[in-house]
Amino acid sequence: MSNENMTNSRENILSRDFDLSSLLKFAFPTIIMMIFMGLYTIIDTIFVSRFVNTNALSSINIVCPIINIVVGIGTMIATGSSAIIASKMGEGDYKEAREYLSLIVIFGITIGIIISILGIIFIDKIIWSLGASEILYSYCKDYLLIILIFTPAGILQVLFQSLIVTAGRPGFGMILSISAGMMNMILDYIFIVIFNMGIKGSALGTGIGYVLPSVIGIIFFLTSKGTLYFEKPKFDINMIFKSLYNGSSEMVSQLATAITTFLFNLVMMKLLGENGVAAITIIIYSQFMLSTLFIGFSMGVSPIMSFNYGSKNHNRLKTLIKSSITFIGFISILVFMISMFFGDRLVSVFSPAGSEVYDIARNGFFIFPISFLFCGFNIFSSAIFTALSNGKVSAMISFLRTFCFITIGLLTLPILFGVNGVWLAVPLSEFITMFISIYFIKTI
Repeated sequence: MSNENMTNSRENILSRDFDLSSLLKFAFPTIIMMIFMGLYTIIDTIFVSRFVNTNALSSINIVCPIINIVVGIGTMIATGSSAIIASKMGEGDYKEAREYLSLIVIFGITIGIIISILGIIFIDKIIWSLGASEILYSYCKDYLLIILIFTPAGILQVLFQSLIVTAGRPGFGMILSISAGMMNMILDYIFIVIFNMGIKGSALGTGIGYVLPSVIGIIFFLTSKGTLYFEKPKFDINMIFKSLYNGSSEMVSQLATAITTFLFNLVMMKLLGENGVAAITIIIYSQFMLSTLFIGFSMGVSPIMSFNYGSKNHNRLKTLIKSSITFIGFISILVFMISMFFGDRLVSVFSPAGSEVYDIARNGFFIFPISFLFCGFNIFSSAIFTALSNGKVSAMISFLRTFCFITIGLLTLPILFGVNGVWLAVPLSEFITMFISIYFIKTI
């Protein structure tokens, strides 16, 4: 190992011996970052629901599959490449890790531009194919067009969320994410409430919120004095394909979410019309906010797992996994209790108590929260196999929990139980997937 790499290894926080306390301390900024992301995402929809109308809220969920796909592509590139970069750092090859960093950022920008151009060209066909009604079409187009324009920045934001943590600076990533979220919320108020721009204001606030972390992330890696910073990239198509394959579980998860969101919208539109779609939108966004603890923790510990995997410290790796599962179990019970006891208050923030949308969503909160008892373990399991460069198992877990079992549930349970069958689909999916996750975790 060269002198530079020996020095880098000593300086790298990922090489430390973590117990549960220090593991939580390292992951804490990422957890806060994800919680705040969930918070400002849900506030975004609250502004739309309260200051525009529930049809505008429904339209966001109609075009949400496209946003899921964009986020999925960004997350696939980010998690897959971060695992490889962290593993290279664990091996002591810091120069190659930096070259990969530069390459993957250029690749992410390129993909974002391509998606933006194609999405704008085919926007009308996309919206109608997603099941928009005549009432919702104009809202959908106003929102999606602006989001597509900001797609390259959106992908960069997702990339830097992972890469800054991999660089050993989760605290900076947290501050960056919170700053972007605060900007988004302030702009929502300015554009929607003060300027009365409607759903266009929501999209514009979100888009500008993407730009801030993207620009600062570029500046961070251009000026970093740490172990990871931009270096002249070396084009390596195999590294790109390996990153995409390794992060494929995240893409599978988001793509599956896109398809199941589409199915949720179709079923609820058929059963209860636009109000049903608005209610499922409230449930989906509430689910995201409440599951950010699991997502943030899994993202936060993944670089540590990848580093120890790369340095072949398997005993430490197993200890880290056991400590993580203990924390996930505690948080699962806590989130379940919060969602059960405070579900009615959360729904009332979106839609006034007594309204039809409120009644539909509130009934869902008597059943849907059961999923929080199991989803944390499944999210963690998928993330860890990505960190261990086992994209196949990670993708399988994601596919089963976010698509396969949910789709089966949506096609069968509403026939048997009506709207309650819609609420049962996700808890049942997470419960079944948990046993599969346990099996694979035991093989590590």
